[in-house]
Amino acid sequence: MQLLLMPNLSKEGVHTCVNRLTAMRFREPVAFLMDERLKGEFPGCEGVEWGPFESLIARCDACIAIGGDGTIIHSGKSAACRHKPVLGINLGRLGFLATLESDQLEKLEGLLTGDYTVEERMLLQVTLCSPDGTRQWLAMNDAVLSKGGPLTQIIELDVRCGGQPVGTYRADGLIFSTPTGSTAYAMSAGGPIVDPAMQCICLTPLSSHSLFSRPILFDASGVLTACPAPGSTGKGIYLTIDGEETVPVGPGETVRFERSEIPVKLINLTGKSFTDVLNEKLIWRSRK
Repeated sequence: MQLLLMPNLSKEGVHTCVNRLTAMRFREPVAFLMDERLKGEFPGCEGVEWGPFESLIARCDACIAIGGDGTIIHSGKSAACRHKPVLGINLGRLGFLATLESDQLEKLEGLLTGDYTVEERMLLQVTLCSPDGTRQWLAMNDAVLSKGGPLTQIIELDVRCGGQPVGTYRADGLIFSTPTGSTAYAMSAGGPIVDPAMQCICLTPLSSHSLFSRPILFDASGVLTACPAPGSTGKGIYLTIDGEETVPVGPGETVRFERSEIPVKLINLTGKSFTDVLNEKLIWRSRK
């Protein structure tokens, strides 16, 4: 089995974790692969095969993301585009998407024995449409339209589903999230927690200037669009994808949100269900 390691160098303990992983002995041969650009960061790793990232991810059997939820999201999208499953090892604070903690590395033996499941999670395809063309991204958690100006400024956005009007929102912004992302920013903004096995797009307003503005769940087969409302300036609006990239949305531009044709595949080595993780990572911790 060939496993591509994708560590987040900014996480404390990442070097120790990688060294422990690559020193492990398994009942069957395991080849650890790593991007050659990281070679100088791990001089003590023996038995690692270094090479160009694209060639390694093309031939690996699975990717192992080492870090926090952000690391798993970034690695998961890269893996999904190459139709590879990804396993998360948590070095962050919450690690809601991680299968293993850093003290559970022995459970990796389950990859060889087949003692694991693969969960498919929906990705969101986000398209910025402008007179000059289109730009596309994948979001595993969410895509957020928000204001970039003064704190007192609000933005006005027209939202449609399948071409039919949903409403005009006067708010600090709007969160378009996947079921996976329902436990992230959307939850903090008052959105519902959604079982990740579902297929839907959740719209959650941010500080809406209306008493009756509530989150809405849309069937994932639909296409949502958002654009500056007629009569608004359309200035100071920004689109942020999974907290990783932010681009301005100008007058005359429209953002389209729809289910991606490709899912991300998360490896589950512990057998814990979504509700198990929900209780352990969110509910139980909140009671401590």
